[in-house]
Amino acid sequence: MQGRFPTGVDRVSLEYVKHFGSCSSGLIRYAGQWLELSRRDSEQLFEALLAPNEAFNYLVKQAVVRSILKGVIHRGRASRILFHTGHSGLEKPNYVPRLQKSGLKPFFFVHDLIPITHPEYCRPGEALRHKVRVDTMLSSGHGIIANSAATLAELNAYVELNCLPSVPAVVALLAPARLPLPSVNLPLNKPYFVMLGTIEPRKNHWIILHLWRQLIESLGDEAPRLVIIGQRGWECENVVDLLDRCDALRGFVIEQSRCTDTQLSTWLHHAQALLFPSFAEGYGMPLVEALSVGLPVIVNDLPAFREIAGDIPEYVEALDGVGWKALILAYAQSAHPKRVAQLERLEHFIVPTWDAHFEQVERLLADVND
Repeated sequence: MQGRFPTGVDRVSLEYVKHFGSCSSGLIRYAGQWLELSRRDSEQLFEALLAPNEAFNYLVKQAVVRSILKGVIHRGRASRILFHTGHSGLEKPNYVPRLQKSGLKPFFFVHDLIPITHPEYCRPGEALRHKVRVDTMLSSGHGIIANSAATLAELNAYVELNCLPSVPAVVALLAPARLPLPSVNLPLNKPYFVMLGTIEPRKNHWIILHLWRQLIESLGDEAPRLVIIGQRGWECENVVDLLDRCDALRGFVIEQSRCTDTQLSTWLHHAQALLFPSFAEGYGMPLVEALSVGLPVIVNDLPAFREIAGDIPEYVEALDGVGWKALILAYAQSAHPKRVAQLERLEHFIVPTWDAHFEQVERLLADVND
């Protein structure tokens, strides 16, 4: 409704709309109420979510008004499932009472436990809010879907540490976005690298920007370019200061805060490599998106990355500035042996699919309902 491009969590939710929408009703949490949309309003809203247009806000408002006039969520229907595919709202005091009154059987999607395991990279108070969200999932959930075995392992460790009940769970890897064909025209006439994702502390843009300043000082105009694709997030003032006020980076670092799927496809297709020095990830969609289009990646050595990509990427510790610099210089050369070797390994990458994802979800539903 605010005209923002979808985040990674949003894209997952949209895939659930696409897969289950034909047999589902939409549920809107609005002004403290839970409003179930009619099948007709649900179909219209699902269609509009998957292909937004100028009438989207009007559709939402009209659907809400009709739902309010009709009354809140229907009760008494057997075996109705609620998919809660994001984390938002789970920390609200009225969430569990509303859920209990609804009679719905909730299945929750756990994207990560980063606010709990790495609170230093999140907003103040986010650790406590996320703890409430996770506790809500564990106390109320009929099933949990995790995006990786690494995320599920962290959830199980949290359960054990806090002596909480376990919930039936499944790991279902996420498929990359279905990107359109890239433009054949080079977006830049110099070799360039891509960083993809919201600008926030844990993504570690800071170290890469300082390395780029060093590259510019030593190589001048021969330094490769850096394309940062993603919206500015929170508590990233040091990165924003470099982007806005560092004269040395001008012309060498290109920020793309709004990027269509066609533009993203083109940027990835012609890049030298994706740089992903993130300190913590529950999954790592940029990694999957890059590998799925045949783009080499240089990443921090995280469990989720190893799980998804095995030995394909070039791994380097997040704070190893010397290692990052050496690999960037190597991968700036298209025919460098390291880059060629990763391209050969890339041929064996198995791209996760949404069909495989929902097979796991359906299996969980069947197991829980037996």
